[in-house]
Amino acid sequence: MESRNKFVAAAGRAIMDLMQSEWEPLSYWELDQRLDRAVEEMLEADIMAQGQSSSVFIQVSPKEGSVPIQLTPKSGPPVYESVSGHRAQLPDPTDGHPAVKYVTNLLQSSSTNQNKNRLSGRARLSLSHTVLLSLTLLSKRISYRNVSSSFHLEKGNIHRIFFSFCERVTALQDQLIQWPTGQGAVHLVPFSSWLARNEGLEERGLPQVLGVLGDTRIPIRILTAKQDCESDAPDAKRLKTDPHPDSWLNLELVCNSEARFIYYHISKGSEKNRGSALVERLQQNPEMVPPGTCLIAGVGYPLTAQILTPFATGQSPQENLYNRVVATHLGRFEQVVADLKQRFLKLTYLDMGNFERAKAVVLTACILNNVFLDMGDVTKGLVEKTTKEDVEEVKDDADGVKMRDTVVNLLYSGLETGTS
Repeated sequence: MESRNKFVAAAGRAIMDLMQSEWEPLSYWELDQRLDRAVEEMLEADIMAQGQSSSVFIQVSPKEGSVPIQLTPKSGPPVYESVSGHRAQLPDPTDGHPAVKYVTNLLQSSSTNQNKNRLSGRARLSLSHTVLLSLTLLSKRISYRNVSSSFHLEKGNIHRIFFSFCERVTALQDQLIQWPTGQGAVHLVPFSSWLARNEGLEERGLPQVLGVLGDTRIPIRILTAKQDCESDAPDAKRLKTDPHPDSWLNLELVCNSEARFIYYHISKGSEKNRGSALVERLQQNPEMVPPGTCLIAGVGYPLTAQILTPFATGQSPQENLYNRVVATHLGRFEQVVADLKQRFLKLTYLDMGNFERAKAVVLTACILNNVFLDMGDVTKGLVEKTTKEDVEEVKDDADGVKMRDTVVNLLYSGLETGTS
């Protein structure tokens, strides 16, 4: 009898742990409150009986700049679809905003299992309203609680809908974040725009730049026992001066001349090996960086024959000139990252301690960045001035040192020819 009671107690604890994980980030009292609402039809009737839907704002900018666009639904309760098939009517948001329509059509046309299957269980929105809700959460620093009041859905259900959307989008990563292959897909820029502009001067032997490699930090919540589950206004300033390495994600990207991401790697803040995953991939697939091209990366990244980095400290006019040219490309990467964070303000601080879920949100933003660029939608962010961080020394590859020295000499000789 005693062993049976222990078994029942263990099973009960397992069920409670599972339910708590499913309902994250609800607090304990909120979880108990939701569990009391066991009859789904009663929840449907309560939601459908609520008043008029309020206006929803979404930060998706047109070509002219980052301007909030207001979507004002017609009167009536929000669209709500349950397992039993009951629906309340709300105007289709694709009629009011091209970004919602574009993303909705993209997800509808994809053939992945995530996009074929509908979210089972509690209340759910139509796909177009799921897109609207999720873009609202991504583009603004807003809590589940605030979105819940706008869409007249419980906070736990907002959480489920949002991560269902992230699963759908991240399933398209191979389709929308692609390394360029073939002549038409590769967008190259001159190593030195000054040499390229001057008539009669050719960059003899200088490689063209395939993309710029860099990284940025995405602050996240450290999972602690006493930490509040959700804040209405989370802020990266909550981090200490010397933050714990697990209080952020490392987002490593390669962007091309069109500000598109062609590579990504997301890791925990405690992981220090910058560029190691990409270097290994390039070693296995050297054709990814064709002859006569290169990637540009900052100090702290490995110097190879395919990845050129600046000198930590220029020791000669030749090295200083090289560093200035490389800094121009690195500045382009910083602007792309600023644009990404301006477009998706949720990346300012992810109030979640689960690494996999935080990673899914970051990847979703990177994929949608390329989607909006395909639409011709441009957002300009303000590049933040960051303090120079200490970077670990990286052992330079012999072929990389040789390649960089060759570029330094060619660049300086081209400058001397142009000024003579």
